[in-house]
Amino acid sequence: MSNTDTMEDDFLPVFLINGFLESGKTQFLQFTMEQDYFKAEGKTLLIVCEEGENEYDSELLKRNHTETVLIDSMEEMTPDRLVELELLHNPERVLIEWNGMWNLDDLKLPDDWKIYQQITLIDMTTFDLYSANMKPLLYSMVRNSEMIICNRCDGIEDLSGYRRTLKAMCPRGEIVFEDSEGEVNEIAEEDLPYDLNEEVVKISPQAYGIWYIDCMERKDRYEGKTVEFTAMVLKTPDFPKNYFVPGRMAMTCCEDDMTFLGFVTKSREAKDLETKQWVKVKARIAYEFWKDYEGEGPVLYADSVEPAQPVKGFVQF
Repeated sequence: MSNTDTMEDDFLPVFLINGFLESGKTQFLQFTMEQDYFKAEGKTLLIVCEEGENEYDSELLKRNHTETVLIDSMEEMTPDRLVELELLHNPERVLIEWNGMWNLDDLKLPDDWKIYQQITLIDMTTFDLYSANMKPLLYSMVRNSEMIICNRCDGIEDLSGYRRTLKAMCPRGEIVFEDSEGEVNEIAEEDLPYDLNEEVVKISPQAYGIWYIDCMERKDRYEGKTVEFTAMVLKTPDFPKNYFVPGRMAMTCCEDDMTFLGFVTKSREAKDLETKQWVKVKARIAYEFWKDYEGEGPVLYADSVEPAQPVKGFVQF
């Protein structure tokens, strides 16, 4: 066993399931408990933060050595209370069915508890309502999720806009759309607002957000393509020589939650550029490992970088 393994064993793993009321959290957790990969030694503590229409199958909980505790107020969800539950039940792992009306940013875990996986479930029949009226709560739920499962998509013809909205909030998360028949595919190439068959694919200011999200996810579409777009320069002292990031500001939740969306770019002109300068970039897209991506991602190789007029407004999705 390595030192890393020993360190990880000192933590109690937490699996956090998010979603607004009736988004399918209970059904999802019960389905998970029935899978072979969930079967494990020791006891599971299931903390339920809201009571929905569906109740847990008591026989299923018993077979899986799962103890259930209801916490019905955010004030009770404290590190001290959670330590009490750990001492009382002595679990090997913790499942939390989160209350979507509580701001996840307020969750404080004991020092030796660690979130191993975070999954958000969304009922797409109510997504527009929650997005319009409770966007900060939605943002706090999805932004650190490994997976976002959007269910009840029956009858929704265009899912691409929803996908871009969620990807802007959670760039690294996997997004899955499901209807009653199973997983749904979305965003066909012909629906993109630019022509990928052009020798130089010109990305308009209005299409920048669509391109950014799609380029992150679809290596098969963009690797080797040459694109042209207008963006603002970002440079930091720790960047290697001849590298910078051209990008745009996006409002992911509200004016207090602004994100700079851009890709690492190698250019001979980089050393002469200044942060916040606007440029028109023509570059070839490659996919390489980069530490800021925490893995492989788009890296642009610039053919030209020229001064440009600023683009007004934020990125649209």
